[in-house]
Order: sequence, then structure tokens, then C-alpha cells
Amino acid sequence: MNNEWNKADKALRVTHMGRVDYGAAWDMQKELVHAIDGGTREDTLLLLEHPPTYTIGSQRHPEHLLLSKEELERQGIALYEIDRGGDITYHGPGQLVGYPLVLLDGPQLDLHGYLRSLEEAIIQFLATFGVIGSRKPEYTGVWVGNVKIAAIGVKFNKCRRRRGFVTSHGFALNVKSGIQHEGFSGIIPCGISEYGVTSLEDCTGQTFTVEQVGQLLLPHLIHVFGFEAAKLDTSLLV
Repeated sequence: MNNEWNKADKALRVTHMGRVDYGAAWDMQKELVHAIDGGTREDTLLLLEHPPTYTIGSQRHPEHLLLSKEELERQGIALYEIDRGGDITYHGPGQLVGYPLVLLDGPQLDLHGYLRSLEEAIIQFLATFGVIGSRKPEYTGVWVGNVKIAAIGVKFNKCRRRRGFVTSHGFALNVKSGIQHEGFSGIIPCGISEYGVTSLEDCTGQTFTVEQVGQLLLPHLIHVFGFEAAKLDTSLLV
């Protein structure tokens, strides 16, 4: 455990949400960020998956979307321009999406370290299946060789009432085999044309559900960020 992330006196509130439309999850994040900033909500983790969706981050490279508006409508893929960092990526069934909404202040006020810690939790999780996850210095995310298994894109929301930030957005871990041939074929993922993507099932030859992967990944997130425990929270389910 990295001591600068030590939240040993706190529990992380976790909600396994199932499949949620992207817009609804984005609105929920904004509400939770406001509550955490105001001190009325504890650090929270949303684990879920989305219907087929493309999101374009703050780098704004629309040319990395390879499909026309008509083709998006035909395939039933939603498109959002959002406020996280990074370029375009895909979310869809068979992918675990995690949104940590965490207060960073005091000794934990290390934005670069937060990104590396998200990567570290996923790398540790992959290692339990004998999969060697790694980083590429020029890119954020987790890789297996030269293919990406997890994308990371976050926003650091400046606190209004204290010095620090509350995080939003987060990571997308590819779980189901074949996901790289679905939505990812319609974009240049994260603007990276020279490398492809992979999934946990493709790397292990095993079969998983998205919810199962969320449950197995959770202890590694708790460990890396130094929380005391996870607290299951069903209050956010609709």
C-alpha cells in the first residue's frame, strides 16, 4: 500500500449498478462530486457497464470517430462529448466501467499518482490470473504486451470549500472476448492507431461476467488506495 493514499480510517461506498445509460451515470457522478465536496457523502465507487457508447474527451479529435452520424444511429451507438481528459473511447456490454469519486486533499493531493494508482490496482488484479499487465510511459492505461486491456480517463473537479479535488470518470476494463471487434472498430481508440485492444477473456481463456470481475477487482482498489474496507451501498440503485 502506498502510504500517501492511506485512507485507513475510511470505508469506500461501493455500488454495483448493472447496465446504466451513459448520460444517467454522468449526471449521477456530478451529483456525487458535489456531495463529497460538501462533506455530505463519503468516497464512492460506481461499478457498472454501459450500452454501446462513444465518449470524446477534452482533447477533442472528432476525426478519430470513423463512423457517420447515420451509421451511429443504425448501429445504436450513443455519442457524448464529455469533460474527462483524453481522446475518444468505447463503452459497451462486456466491459467493466469504474467511476471512483474520491476526495484528494492534504498528502493525497497527487493527481499523477492517482492515475498510476488506478493502473496499479488493475495490474495487481490481472496478476492473479497470470496476466502481466504493464504501462506505456507515453500513454495512460493498462496494457498486455502491445494491446490495451484497460483505458483510464478522469476529471479532477476542484473543490469549492477546501483545497483539493474530487475525482470523477475513471477506468474501463475490457472483460468479454470479441469486444475489440465490436465498438472499437469504429474509432481510433484514444487516438492510438499503432496498437490494438484485448480483453480479460482473450488473455486468460476463461469466461467471466462483468459483475464477477467488479467483485474480484474491488479488493485491489481498496488495497492500493488504503481504504479500511468496502461498504456495499444500494441507495443509488434505481
